[in-house]
Amino acid sequence: MLIRFAVKNLFSFWEETEFNLLPGRTKRLNHHKYQINEEIEVLKLTALYGANGSGKSNLIRSISLLKRMLTKSTIPNSINAQKFKLSKSAISEPVELSIEFFTNSSIYYYSVAINEGIIIDEYFSSLGPEREDMMIFHRKSDNSKNSISFFDEFESKNENRTLKKIIETDLLKPNQPLFSLLNTITNDHFIDVKTAYTWLDEDLTIIYPETKASGLVIEIDSKPHFKDFAVEVMESFNTGISNLKVEIEAIDDFFGKDNEKEVEDIKSQLKANPEGKIAVMANKTAMEDVAIVTHNGEVVVKRLLFEHLGQKQEKVEFKFAEESDGTRRLLEYLPALNDIANGTPTYIIDEIERSIHPLIVKEIIDKFSKDALTKGQLIFSTHESNLLDQEIFRPDEIWFAEKNVIGATKLYSLSDFKEHSTIDIRKGYLGGRYGAIPFLGNLHDLNWHKYQDETE
Repeated sequence: MLIRFAVKNLFSFWEETEFNLLPGRTKRLNHHKYQINEEIEVLKLTALYGANGSGKSNLIRSISLLKRMLTKSTIPNSINAQKFKLSKSAISEPVELSIEFFTNSSIYYYSVAINEGIIIDEYFSSLGPEREDMMIFHRKSDNSKNSISFFDEFESKNENRTLKKIIETDLLKPNQPLFSLLNTITNDHFIDVKTAYTWLDEDLTIIYPETKASGLVIEIDSKPHFKDFAVEVMESFNTGISNLKVEIEAIDDFFGKDNEKEVEDIKSQLKANPEGKIAVMANKTAMEDVAIVTHNGEVVVKRLLFEHLGQKQEKVEFKFAEESDGTRRLLEYLPALNDIANGTPTYIIDEIERSIHPLIVKEIIDKFSKDALTKGQLIFSTHESNLLDQEIFRPDEIWFAEKNVIGATKLYSLSDFKEHSTIDIRKGYLGGRYGAIPFLGNLHDLNWHKYQDETE
């Protein structure tokens, strides 16, 4: 679970800015707090508000960049150009990112500083039972020369000191995270790195407005309980869907004769890995999610279809592309909703309300909020003011993004305002009480008819 994240000199963030899921002093909605050890609790739900261009999405992009950097084992070439642009001194300063999270009964902290595409400082630690910081590694780089310190137990063995020297001089590249490299090395001393890597790779999921359903057909086909969950959710929102089914079609028929090379390539991949499955977004213009698998010795395509009831209660099949944008978006959220209800992952969704009716969005969040048996975390950005309800959120679960006088994003929580539980926070937000709303200027005084080309 995510505990905190900090960013400096990246996108619209200039000074170090922290976002966290640590509960404040309020006693409301106590079931929103997950106890992760004897002393530390984290919140299960957070909504991030702000005007267009305030930096909400930049926070999510920053988290995503760190995840991608650590799981793909490289620094993006574009990171230097993504530094804060409204200060002349920013170009010479490093980008700094840090994250603290809980997984597998341990708390981990990772930080990195990057300049000119090179990692100049990298630190990874775990939090001990007495809350002491237990350093696992600290890597410093000067003129592309790496210097690494490991924890004492590791460095006490001759063979490990030899491995350390090989890592410093031969294996580790200037633009490569040591964290990622250690995940590939078989050594019992790096078990904490592998545990933390698994959380970042598998349990931290980020969904953007443009994210499309991928692999949903595999989930529906292979997990009967998930299929039942999906059908029940779609029925409850009156989407018209009465059932989900998987259609099987020969791969040659699906792709047609004009794509023989692509078919042969896919068959070769599956032959090399018979147990594997290939999830593809085939025919992207139709937004059709399919899976290519080996079924009874044959390579087939599995396609998701949606059953509706016709005028005489007959079953009518619809393809994915024939469903509305809102229905497709709900389908894309199904794995996330199922996971956070029954497991311990962290989902971060940018613009959660996109293409979905405000009442449906509120119903989903309200359901998650009031369910005392949930285990996962849901973090999202939104403009939907109808969600600003103290029956759904604790004050420390509502965050705002706003730019200061130099155009840098700052983040702050509703709990900073010490509002009473009976206050209508939606009305206060729309009235500008908490900031983080658009400044519209004198739009009504604008004579927009004068901006017309003479040729028109």
